[in-house]
Amino acid sequence: METIKNFEQLIAHLRERGDRKTVAVVWGEDESSQEAIVDALEAGIIKAVFVGAREAAEQNKALMAHAEHICFIDTDDKDDAARKAVALVREGKADILMKGLINTDNLLHAVLNRETGILPKGNILTHITVSKIPTYHKLLIFGDAAVIPYPTQQQRTEQVDKAIGICRALGIEEPRVSLIHCSEKVNEKFFPHTVGYLEIIKAAEDGAFGKCIVEGPLDVKVSCCRESAVTKGIDSKVAGETDALIFPDIESANTFYKTITLFCKADTAGILQGALSPVVLPSRSDSKACKLYSLAVAAL
Repeated sequence: METIKNFEQLIAHLRERGDRKTVAVVWGEDESSQEAIVDALEAGIIKAVFVGAREAAEQNKALMAHAEHICFIDTDDKDDAARKAVALVREGKADILMKGLINTDNLLHAVLNRETGILPKGNILTHITVSKIPTYHKLLIFGDAAVIPYPTQQQRTEQVDKAIGICRALGIEEPRVSLIHCSEKVNEKFFPHTVGYLEIIKAAEDGAFGKCIVEGPLDVKVSCCRESAVTKGIDSKVAGETDALIFPDIESANTFYKTITLFCKADTAGILQGALSPVVLPSRSDSKACKLYSLAVAAL
């Protein structure tokens, strides 16, 4: 498989694959979600099950032009819609769960329900973003900008594993992962997570994640710019070729996300990993393109 380096190439790959994934859309009443679904339907990468908000969907002429790939499950309650959509995933009738016009907490309550949810016991739910920054030569994956505030060692290890999994799905044979910090020094007293970085690197060297290269602590500039590493005298196999950044906490990851989208005009796709299916969990400010690309990554 050719390595996918941008979202247009990703959608073309999915179209060529010809395998429409079924998306359970929870209360898909909002215009941007409907527009993204229309684009994904036109691209031939999904089928859609609208759970709730049937009237709003049926009034969308562009959406109903693809009626042969759309079905509905009726409910008048958003929480019931979340439960029914989650049940579709649990029963193997949907491949992707997508948030529409429903509060994130309400949807996650259904996802995380111990009896009827879709997070297997022992699994960790984490958010992974795939981004295309105009000044970087390939897709850049990072986490976690949305779910885990201060990852434990187990959670951070899982973030590395999920990021590497997405890299491989994109055709990257040997993913290069950078564990992010403000410098390249381990500091047990003030930044104890940097000690945990060394354990993750050792696990990677021992084959815990398959074929990959994991380094850290490194800062973002060294990770993504070979010249910075050379200037600092850092011998790095990932510098300038990093595929995935793992941030120390949600504050740094979310700040990075907002910075690249505002000032760099980066395109992004975000999904929750760890559940029985990918969960597309867009924020209210996400663009139609972001939602389309998120569906594409989930379909991949």
